[in-house]
Amino acid sequence: MTDLTGLDLTRKLISFNTISPPGNEADCARYIARLLENAGFDITWHDWQPQRPNLIATLPATEEVTRGAIVYSGHLDTVPLGQVDWSEDPFAGQIKDGRMYGRGTSDMKSGVAACIMAGLALAQEPVRRAEVKLIFSAGEETGCEGVLALAERPDLLGTCDALVVAEPTDNRPFIGHKGALWLSLVHRGVTAHGSMPEKGKNAIFAACASIDALRGFDFGVEVHAVMGGPSLNVGNMNAGLNVNSVPDLARVGVDIRSTVGQSNAQIKEQLGALLGEDVDIEPMTDMDHVYTDPDHPWMSQVFSVVEEVTGQRPEVGTATYFTDASVLKPAMGDPATLIMGPGAMAMAHQTDEYFETALMAPCIEVFTRLGRLHIM
Repeated sequence: MTDLTGLDLTRKLISFNTISPPGNEADCARYIARLLENAGFDITWHDWQPQRPNLIATLPATEEVTRGAIVYSGHLDTVPLGQVDWSEDPFAGQIKDGRMYGRGTSDMKSGVAACIMAGLALAQEPVRRAEVKLIFSAGEETGCEGVLALAERPDLLGTCDALVVAEPTDNRPFIGHKGALWLSLVHRGVTAHGSMPEKGKNAIFAACASIDALRGFDFGVEVHAVMGGPSLNVGNMNAGLNVNSVPDLARVGVDIRSTVGQSNAQIKEQLGALLGEDVDIEPMTDMDHVYTDPDHPWMSQVFSVVEEVTGQRPEVGTATYFTDASVLKPAMGDPATLIMGPGAMAMAHQTDEYFETALMAPCIEVFTRLGRLHIM
């Protein structure tokens, strides 16, 4: 193993501009692949789009395999810088007062670095009774597009028993996250002159009726003890071209966050029955919730390891955002899933994004210990 540190690696990853769109994750992915290949990993490429590959790195078992793989996962793309000028170079990884600044420091190149460092440490283990896989995706920030394409290739993806997604959690071990169902409700009318509205059919009136119906929408599920209840928000409406015409098209944007006990498919069926066949329901984002019972043996092990490393027993919790786990968990055989990374949840997508450098070492240690316990 080299003298490379987690902070060195994070700084290097930040130096690659992987703002999505266009992403251009290829150079960053190739750098990671060289590191891992030199350590003994087998490299597989899934070319999702030009210059936008998904990387699968597999560390083979050295003995007879006794359990499924452990997978560490993260995305390499970042969101744009925004309209406000940064105080620090967003691609330099400058450290000030214990914080490393740069686009992707929290979301989520520090987490990717922690995965790689754990992988490099596990490559030094002389006895491995399970595979270790690192999966780094492109296009997560625009709707998990990279892993959605990868999920169509089970021959490349494979299955696993344990999945770690290193999104920013301030090193809190989360056992899941809510699902996201973003819908466009399409209402069609008939246009007419504004002075003769009776000759048309007003799509805005139809949209308003749908919004009124949504106010009292009953999901029909109990509030979950850990994840909470589902939610529904009407976020926007686009309709009409000019004030003196009857609008013939109105779109209502709805953001639903689903929870344990109900799939997004079930929610769409409920909405279809509520709104009627005249309303077209067009999904924009459709990511189911992710949840692993905190009493699952591997999750119990996670909490014990986190307590050993940090000295504090972590609380059971879930993330507020969705992740690639929405795709990877069902595609890889429904493994126990941990969402944890050193990045700061509050700094994701922010101007002057940073993460607390003190969180890197304990995150690497947790990931490495979990890996060692899994491959023993």
